[in-house]
Amino acid sequence: MVKAVAFPSTRMRKPSYMRIFDSHCHLDDKSYDQDREAVLRRARDTGIQKFMVVGINLPTARRAIEIAETHAGVYAAVGVHPHDAAQCTNDVLTALAELAGNDRVRAWGEIGLDFNRMYSPRDVQEKWFERQLALAAECNLPLIFHERDSAGRFLEMLQANRFPSLQGVVHCFSGNRREMEAYLDLGLHIGITGIVTMKQRGRDLRALVPAIPDDRLLVETDAPYLTPAPERNRARRNEPAFVKSVLLKVAEIRNTPPEAMAEITWRNTCRLFGVTES
Repeated sequence: MVKAVAFPSTRMRKPSYMRIFDSHCHLDDKSYDQDREAVLRRARDTGIQKFMVVGINLPTARRAIEIAETHAGVYAAVGVHPHDAAQCTNDVLTALAELAGNDRVRAWGEIGLDFNRMYSPRDVQEKWFERQLALAAECNLPLIFHERDSAGRFLEMLQANRFPSLQGVVHCFSGNRREMEAYLDLGLHIGITGIVTMKQRGRDLRALVPAIPDDRLLVETDAPYLTPAPERNRARRNEPAFVKSVLLKVAEIRNTPPEAMAEITWRNTCRLFGVTES
């Protein structure tokens, strides 16, 4: 059983002040091509000051870096998603490793296993997942993980390929308590999306959120996907500004003032991705 770690007390600048880090979004997505600047402006107006734009293949990794290089507070992650594993090659990984040298790249991901939709065969997913774990270790980057319906195989591979400097986050966590505790035992963080706000789909997740140690909790949108409530009642496309609704729900569930919850997740995310807090 993982025990909660006491998080340093938070000193607020003023009662209503919040700074929020969207730890996982896809601002490179074509759905933002016509209004990306407005999307970022709305997010900043809401208190979202930093963003992790996550690549899922070589082209999206390049776009994520371009966005990060031209916008303050935006960082990038490079990697091959399990859906795209069938198109992965050694040359692709070599190119991603070169991109990882860019100062705006602060994570390797999103990588893992997805046995739900099976866009790539299982053995192919496992092959490139293992190789990317090794590359992330060589590049000394934290990892952003994707797991869906792997029936324990993801955790099994992660434990078998664990390396001393392993750091990362299980993005869009939707597993059970046993899985969550195993991830925490590995030293990983847990990423919470808008699923936590959904009445039926988020019920089990809401029961687990209070058990996540303060220093292992991140909030994210996965934008343009998984629009949280109440925004999902009026907006089909998710965007980073909506991560505030995720934060507010997490704060409610954990009986924590929103300002304190924002500061906790801000510090966690900055620390994980090696980003200055200021």
